[in-house]
Amino acid sequence: MRVIEITGGSGPAEALVLADRPRPEPADGQVRIRVQAAGVNRPDLLQRNGGYPPPPGASDILGLEVAGVIDAIGGGVQGWTVGDAVCALLGGGGYAEYAVVDARHVLPIPRGLTPVQAAALPETVFTVFANVFESGGLRPGETLLIHGATSGIGVTAIQMAKAAGARVIATSRGAEKAMAASRLGADLSLDASIEALKSAILDAGGADVVLDMIGADYAALNQAVLKPGGRWVVIATLTGNLAEIDLMRLMLRRIVLTGSTLRSRPADEKARLASAVRQTVWPWIEAGHLVPPIEAVFPLEDAAAAHRLLEGGRHVGKIVLTI
Repeated sequence: MRVIEITGGSGPAEALVLADRPRPEPADGQVRIRVQAAGVNRPDLLQRNGGYPPPPGASDILGLEVAGVIDAIGGGVQGWTVGDAVCALLGGGGYAEYAVVDARHVLPIPRGLTPVQAAALPETVFTVFANVFESGGLRPGETLLIHGATSGIGVTAIQMAKAAGARVIATSRGAEKAMAASRLGADLSLDASIEALKSAILDAGGADVVLDMIGADYAALNQAVLKPGGRWVVIATLTGNLAEIDLMRLMLRRIVLTGSTLRSRPADEKARLASAVRQTVWPWIEAGHLVPPIEAVFPLEDAAAAHRLLEGGRHVGKIVLTI
């Protein structure tokens, strides 16, 4: 099968090359998917640069989410048959013509979605559900503040929060991106480059939950705009890992600071999340409340171009490879 391998080098063109590998066989409890589309995510960039190694037992091939058709089934698998159209969350292996995955991490392609759209769902939907709704405890009527609102995670979080009956304040760089977040349903969409960003958020009532993909540069802002009892959920640190925290403010305002990653979670935990997502989020998708915006689609052999687009930060929504 054709795959994209990491060969080294500082840039996508040097690091990502098309190669041939043996087709993987599903072990007990796994299915094999003939991949039609694979999502491209920021963790792929980190892994390409040596900063996000795959967990033990996972493929070294990039790619954390795919959509396609089941073409082989391992022992002990129930609920799936050859020919089922599915999408799946992977620990790695998505940039390839075939991928094997724990059958419990597989979901049917929602009605009305193409494989390209479905490939944009698992990594982002699982991440938002686990962090905004479980760790963040977002409830109907509360306000979610999303930094990086036009990223793949951001556009998903806007739509999921609105589907759940919450209010959304979105921040993103530039007027064009702010308009895009507004079109996706944000109640207030702000250009993050304005000087009065904190005042604008506070004038809108502040936030009950912050979904933070920025990190150090927004630490002071988040502490200032969270309401009493607010939850600050960190899922990426694009501007640095180290930040100054006013512990007295956290105590007096009963602010909860938490964070997580998805890839390293145990298989049983991902299976639990898959079941919860299928029960809660899939009906939102099939009702039209969540449609993954696709910025660009590239063939597998152009993975380097997909990485360059993601690194440039000008995209709105997801970037997808097709096979």
